[in-house]
Amino acid sequence: MSGVELMQQLARMDVRMPTIVITGHGDIPMAVTAMKAGAVDFLEKPFSEENLVEALRRASETLSNHDADSNEALVRSRFTQLSDREREVLLLVVAGLPNKSIGHNLAISPRTVEVHRANIMNKMHARNLPDLVRMAISAGLSSIGREN
Repeated sequence: MSGVELMQQLARMDVRMPTIVITGHGDIPMAVTAMKAGAVDFLEKPFSEENLVEALRRASETLSNHDADSNEALVRSRFTQLSDREREVLLLVVAGLPNKSIGHNLAISPRTVEVHRANIMNKMHARNLPDLVRMAISAGLSSIGREN
């Protein structure tokens, strides 16, 4: 049983605890699955001590019951500040597509996709891809991207 499968099993049993997924061979679909299963963070080896400490800090914050509604509202507010094209790119990124596929789907170059992704990360205040995925999932934005 993988760590993500364990998380899904615990969720079915209604056991909730902050979880950090650490893997030596992760990819975007795995990160998305882990975040949807409730992971607080997704770290790929090798990772820095700072990244682990930050992930542990976020996990401990979930224990102190921060107001999820305000976080969701903040993410949705940031999402509305994205251009239409940035929203399209965000939803395809969260769906797990690589830049080349996103570019093909939207009839733009992979380099243009990279520029949009950088703008998205900046506007959404995301530190990394798992952070962006977590935001999209918490705000209910990820299901939109899977329809494509």
